[in-house]
Amino acid sequence: MKIFDKYILKSFVQPFLATFFVVLFVLVMQSLWLAFDEIAGKGIDIFFILKFLGYLALILTPTALPIGILLSSIMALGNLAENYEFAAIKSAGISLNRVIRPLVILTILLSGLNFIFLNNIYPWATLKQKNLYLNMKKKKPALALVPGAFNTEIPSFNIKFDEKYGEEENLLKKVQIADLTSSQGKVKIITAEKGEISTEEGSKYMTLTLQNGNYYEEHVNRSMSSNDRKKMPASAAKFDTYTINIDISAFNDDKDLDKEDIKQHHGMLSIHQLDSISKVEKEDFDKYIEERANNLYLMTKAKKLYKYPDSLVDQNLKPEILDNFNTSNKSIIVRDATTNINRSIDRIKNQKQKFKDRRKRLNLYDYEYNYRISFSLACLVLFFIGAPLGSIIRKGGFGLPMIMAITIFVIYFFISQFGKNLSEESAISSTLGSWISTIILLPFGILLTRRATKGMGIFNIDSLLENIKKFFNRFKTIKLK
Repeated sequence: MKIFDKYILKSFVQPFLATFFVVLFVLVMQSLWLAFDEIAGKGIDIFFILKFLGYLALILTPTALPIGILLSSIMALGNLAENYEFAAIKSAGISLNRVIRPLVILTILLSGLNFIFLNNIYPWATLKQKNLYLNMKKKKPALALVPGAFNTEIPSFNIKFDEKYGEEENLLKKVQIADLTSSQGKVKIITAEKGEISTEEGSKYMTLTLQNGNYYEEHVNRSMSSNDRKKMPASAAKFDTYTINIDISAFNDDKDLDKEDIKQHHGMLSIHQLDSISKVEKEDFDKYIEERANNLYLMTKAKKLYKYPDSLVDQNLKPEILDNFNTSNKSIIVRDATTNINRSIDRIKNQKQKFKDRRKRLNLYDYEYNYRISFSLACLVLFFIGAPLGSIIRKGGFGLPMIMAITIFVIYFFISQFGKNLSEESAISSTLGSWISTIILLPFGILLTRRATKGMGIFNIDSLLENIKKFFNRFKTIKLK
């Protein structure tokens, strides 16, 4: 390797390492801040917190890598131009293409490394991080209770409430509890205007104190017949204060933090697994659509709708079908037809969300498969934007290059998320959605590289002003005439 290539690589690698770790630290702290409220104050050992941060760092490394390449390419080429080293290089007859050649090779290697990381380490870290995060949230289930929905995290209880408030968020409004400890279903229902959750340090019980409520319980048994169940009495009572002690000892075992209950998330799979599962899911989805279509065909009795040959048509029948019946039969026919149509519409509406969820899951598998490849190549695309941009603006350091790098990557990320949302909803194909950000930014990289190679700026201000003057002079000429 020539001394010149070593110097160029050194001028790139030093800012790259610095910016990469700075960006990675910022991304990890941002993710930790978002998850802080749900894992803080739960008595979790520092070892598991460090594991959580380690998994986060591995997950965010593929994101930090292209940002580091973009920022360091702007800084490296900007420093060379700002210190007039570019002028000396050009005077020696060395072109920009020759200057960035070793950097291009290094960036290709980094893109390959990013792909290997995304295909092997990223899925494993996502599997570990998501399961650990879920188990940490369950460590103290009282803090994981969500208002407005039935919470099933606590065994043998379904808890719903409208609002959680107070300094420790342990006060509840409009509480409804289904006690399932008898394993007989929802035979015991408790409602209350207010509730308070309290747990002593180290205790295996969570105390739920309810105020101003009602208690209802059906005295039934699974072995009873349906008629016997209807004859059984039920208990109902009102109370001012009612206390429930819930065993939460299962949530205090640190061994449960390493459990892996979620394994089929699209981010936890390698490219080979995504492709295999996607093919199986598509076959099941096609069968599901075919079954729904056949059910609709049979339900609407469409097989009975066929055309008679002209020779068999009764000439006495009127063209309008309803005109062949009296008023009473017309009413019956219209009513039955309306009922069947409304039933079909309701059934389709009920199945619509299930259909969308299955289609969205398929789209996510396909999107993730293509995104792993496109995001790896994004390192190369962003380099071809950053390197010529640095030589054009002729500014090094962390100031302007940092602003420009963040702006460019935010645009890339915004377009990428936009493509993901569109592909999830099947507005565009998953392949296009995963590649759209790279496709849009690639022409800008080519344009900037060409202009930097020719020694031109981003745009020629003098030429722009000259065109504006010509435009206004044209109107002056018209007035004089």
